[in-house]
Amino acid sequence: MAKAFPDEFRRDVVAVARKREAPLSQVAKDFGIGQATLHAWLKKYEAGNDRPGSTTSEAAELRESKKRIKLLEQENEVLRRAAMYLGRGVNPK
Repeated sequence: MAKAFPDEFRRDVVAVARKREAPLSQVAKDFGIGQATLHAWLKKYEAGNDRPGSTTSEAAELRESKKRIKLLEQENEVLRRAAMYLGRGVNPK
């Protein structure tokens, strides 16, 4: 069974790894964790799930919100371009 590490320990390890002062393999070895574990923690914390007490449902909601924002931005761009195109046809030179 895998060891459970406290959130504070995980945040400290990730903070050290993010500084890039040593190879990730060395950071993992120094803290007594596996490289795969360190990579998983980095991926999790870089995805924005590093707030204390955040849950899987909150992370899923955040992902869905980001997708919705991206879609709305794309739709806005299409409408902006259409308005520019149609605006040219209304005012012939």
